Amino acid sequence: MVHTFYGKARADDALGPVFNGMVHDWDEHLATLSDFWSAVLLGTRRFSGMPMPKHVAMPNLSAALFERWLVLFAETTDALPNRALADAAQEMAERMARSLWYGYQVSRNPDQPLTELRPA
Repeated sequence: MVHTFYGKARADDALGPVFNGMVHDWDEHLATLSDFWSAVLLGTRRFSGMPMPKHVAMPNLSAALFERWLVLFAETTDALPNRALADAAQEMAERMARSLWYGYQVSRNPDQPLTELRPA
């Protein structure tokens, strides 16, 4: 799931430049992302980190980018044969995107109302 999704994201016209501009070692990053999703979906303890500060530090993120991320993620999970795992992954992706988008907005414009993401 992780490799398929990030392969799509890297090739995407909107997301590719963002990811490819920030990630310098894709093998290392994919290993970290695999650990993250393993922890989130399977309860392993393979990941320890804080995604929020890394995302907040990125320049020029937008609701449209987070929404595109969710569309590609939904395409990926829709193709998974294990529906229970796919549904759990999609639900967590939506929560994480919303949380990261809220955190990003608050860090940039703390006095402005938060904008919502449109569902995938």
